[in-house]
Amino acid sequence: MEKALSYFISLIFYIVFSICLLVFHPVQWVCFNVFGYQAHKKSVDMLNGCLVRCLHILGTSIKFEGVEKVPAGVPLIIVANHQSMFDIPPIIWFMRKFHPKFISKKELGKGIPSVSYNLRHGGSVLIDRKDAKQALPAIKGMGEYIQKHSRSAVIFPEGTRSKTGVPKRFSENGLKILCKYAPDAYIVPLSINNSWKIVRFGSYPLGLGSRLTFTIQEPFAIKNIPFEEVMRRTENAVIQGIKN
Repeated sequence: MEKALSYFISLIFYIVFSICLLVFHPVQWVCFNVFGYQAHKKSVDMLNGCLVRCLHILGTSIKFEGVEKVPAGVPLIIVANHQSMFDIPPIIWFMRKFHPKFISKKELGKGIPSVSYNLRHGGSVLIDRKDAKQALPAIKGMGEYIQKHSRSAVIFPEGTRSKTGVPKRFSENGLKILCKYAPDAYIVPLSINNSWKIVRFGSYPLGLGSRLTFTIQEPFAIKNIPFEEVMRRTENAVIQGIKN
C-alpha cells in the first residue's frame, strides 16, 4: 500500500524539488557573479533549506543533533557515513555556519541545475575516482583551502552509498590527505541514520515516512595524533552512532 501511494507523492516531491533547483540556479549565478562568495553561500543555504523542506512532502522527519559541540573558527573535517543523495541538503543547511564543502565525483559537476553550479563555484572539489593523479591534488587543494579559510570539508570515506544502511569499510586515502594539509583541523564524526530508507524502492517511487537522524559525535583536534589513531577513532565514532 505504501509503495502504491508513494508513486503519486514521489511525483509531487520531484516536481517541487526540481522547481527549487531551477529557480535557485539563476539566483546562484547572480549572487556569485555580482555580489561574490558570501551572497552565493547564502543562496546555497536557502536552496538547501528549501530542499530539506521538500523532504517533508514524503513524510520525512529530520533530526540533527550535536551542532553545539562543533568548535568555531577552526578548519573542520566532517567525516560521515553515506546512505543516499538526501544526506547532502541537511548537512549544508544545519551546518551552514561552518561553510561545508564537498569532495564529489566529477560527474556531478555538470547537468544538474543548482547542484552542479555550486559544486563548481562554491569551494567544493570534483574528482575522478578512477584517476588518482587528478583526485589526490584536488583533495590536497581542499585541505589547503579549509586550513586557510577555517571552513569545513565533508568526506564520505565509504566511497559509495550504503543501500542498506550497513556501513562499508572506510578508505583512508582522502582523509589522510586532508589531515596532512589542514593540520589545525578538528575531525567532526557524523553518524547518519535512515536516509537509505528514502530510496529503498529505488529512485522512484521513494519511501515514505522515514525518520532521518544526523548525530555529531565528539569532535577532536588532529594535531599531534598519529594518522592511524585519527582514522581508528573517527571510524569507530561514526559507526557506533549508526543504528541498523
